[in-house]
Amino acid sequence: MQLFYAPDLMPPFHTLGEEESRHCVRVLRLGVGDNLHLTDGRGTLCKCRIVEADARRCTVEVVDTHTDFEPLPYRLVMGVAPTKNAERFEWFLEKATEVGVTAIVPLETDHSERRVFKPQRGEKVITAAIKQSLKAFRPSLKPLTPLHELLKQPFEGRKFIAHCATARSGAGKHYLASALHPGEAALILIGPEGDFSDAEIDAAIACGFEEITLGTQRLRTETAALTATVMASVVNATQ
Repeated sequence: MQLFYAPDLMPPFHTLGEEESRHCVRVLRLGVGDNLHLTDGRGTLCKCRIVEADARRCTVEVVDTHTDFEPLPYRLVMGVAPTKNAERFEWFLEKATEVGVTAIVPLETDHSERRVFKPQRGEKVITAAIKQSLKAFRPSLKPLTPLHELLKQPFEGRKFIAHCATARSGAGKHYLASALHPGEAALILIGPEGDFSDAEIDAAIACGFEEITLGTQRLRTETAALTATVMASVVNATQ
């Protein structure tokens, strides 16, 4: 199945943009009468038939529509500090999209090594990932958000913070895969290379965040973030 992203999709006809048209006609060598699929990234998946195979303006006709196609059975928001190496954060965006995530919030923290985040490249990475992994729901990429602002925002679900410091609670940190429950909404915070500061950890706990661990291995920021994403996926695969 060839999937194309069309956020402005309005059946029964749709014209692909120039880049998508060129890829469809010249790279994939699809022609009039051939089928492809479109998604608006909001759960709609359309089977389409090419009616005009123009490499600049490829036009298709919608012949079948599925709404709410394969939604995640849970809601997962990942708050992650962008890595110093931008490509590592983009790798996380790609893999998290493939595994399953609702939204990604780049975080500005006390120890952040990257305090400027340009979303354009990240948006392209996410779009490519939904097309490659055949998803009809596109994760949202939020603007760079100071951690203290995110902590104050309401969230209907459980909130977790992963950190390497000593646990504040006598009960210690919970292993994320054991703490999560199928079907519930979760917001998970992953810090920068230098971890969250003590003040940030205390502030998160004061705002209702639960302390978690991802295991005994030492993980890079992007690896920790993907590990948490995969844990949520595995827990929800038991439904």
